[in-house]
Amino acid sequence: MRIATRAQRIEPFYVMEVAKAAQALAHAVQDGPEPMIFLNIGEPDFTAPPLVQEAAARTIASGGTQYTQALGLPALRERISGWYAERFGVDVPARRIVVTAGASAALQLACLALIEAGDEVLMPDPSYPCNRHFVSAAEGTAVLIPTTPEERYQLSSEKVRAAWTAKTRGVLLASPSNPTGTSIAPDELRRIHGVVQERGGITLIDEIYLGLSYEAQFGQTALAIADDIVSINSFSKYFNMTGWRLGWMVVPEQLVPVVERLAQNLFICASTVAQHAALACFEPDSIAEYERRRAEFKARRDYFIPELQRLGLAVPVLPDGAFYAWADGTQAAARLGVQGSWDLAYALMDRAHLAVTPGRDFGTHEPERFLRFSTASSMEHLQEAVRRLRGLLG
Repeated sequence: MRIATRAQRIEPFYVMEVAKAAQALAHAVQDGPEPMIFLNIGEPDFTAPPLVQEAAARTIASGGTQYTQALGLPALRERISGWYAERFGVDVPARRIVVTAGASAALQLACLALIEAGDEVLMPDPSYPCNRHFVSAAEGTAVLIPTTPEERYQLSSEKVRAAWTAKTRGVLLASPSNPTGTSIAPDELRRIHGVVQERGGITLIDEIYLGLSYEAQFGQTALAIADDIVSINSFSKYFNMTGWRLGWMVVPEQLVPVVERLAQNLFICASTVAQHAALACFEPDSIAEYERRRAEFKARRDYFIPELQRLGLAVPVLPDGAFYAWADGTQAAARLGVQGSWDLAYALMDRAHLAVTPGRDFGTHEPERFLRFSTASSMEHLQEAVRRLRGLLG
């Protein structure tokens, strides 16, 4: 069977490869004194709050499961618009909001609508691997630009300007970012977008962790800068609806009919049950619960990262959002007599029954140095993970 070239260009998702190995070992040690602790997957340990679950049950019980419009339920688009106004003080008209089958579908739609074969899209290194693969699937090329702790592992306007060529179509950013949990300062993002505008390009920004920002200076949407920015968001992270596969995108008005045509043909619509359930995300009781959980995620960050630092797993930049720690594993690897973060991840899995993610997925600039820890697990699990790391690394 001949496999399409575009499919062959997609690399394995190593996060999942490591996860499979961790699951296999977890099964073997599940009845032992140290069952596996999973700090490798970026999935909240919280589930959808009660009002959301009840809304889903009502939708199913009433038979309200038919297709919706390709752009999403009008009521849900209005609720999302209201959230931008209340949370960020930004006017985002509902007519510019497209509800999608997860942020993944939003990224696919955006790339198909805006990227031509041969186009290049600038992205920071490190960054979330699937984002560059959406560019590749649209016949474009992701150009990874190495970043530094001083830049918060984000692109700068200077680097965008220097890397721009005749083939460059635009930038694909993430703020807060996976794997670093760091955001782009609003002033710098404004400068980046200015460079892109000067060259007639596009600014795409993944804001799926925006609700999980912990510092006011960074917790601002890029949509406050300009109407021609395309923002991707999701109900998975802040709203704790990972498996419901529901997201949205905000696009310039002239792009709405283009995205609608693509969505009609590729997806028909996002899950009707999930859309009706998501209406309840914006009820005051639900928002209060989400804010309680956001405070819990921050408390986990504030506990776990200093502990990593003490153990020689240096985190060069304190995350201002999301639930990740991008830690330098050089000292830990040397202590355990292994080479690089891939072997270190397996050593932690085998010797401490602790699953973490090596840096290989996230770019080509020094991936062997770094591990990504997810702090989306409970405080109890994080404390036990520290105890095991302390016993192993001293």
